Amino acid sequence: MNWRKSTYSDGGEGDTCVEIAALTTRIAVRDSKAPARAMLSFPAPSFAAFVEAVKRHPRPRG
Repeated sequence: MNWRKSTYSDGGEGDTCVEIAALTTRIAVRDSKAPARAMLSFPAPSFAAFVEAVKRHPRPRG
């Protein structure tokens, strides 16, 4: 699997973010601080809808 870090990494060492990997029909998500632990996977259309919703309603940082 080809994992990539979120572009919204939270500063510091870049280790406070999630990583995603595109599978055939699903998107896998894991914690970048513990990559050997469990991952979650979601149907690709559901994950895309989630990302779009987050973009429309971002959570304030701080």
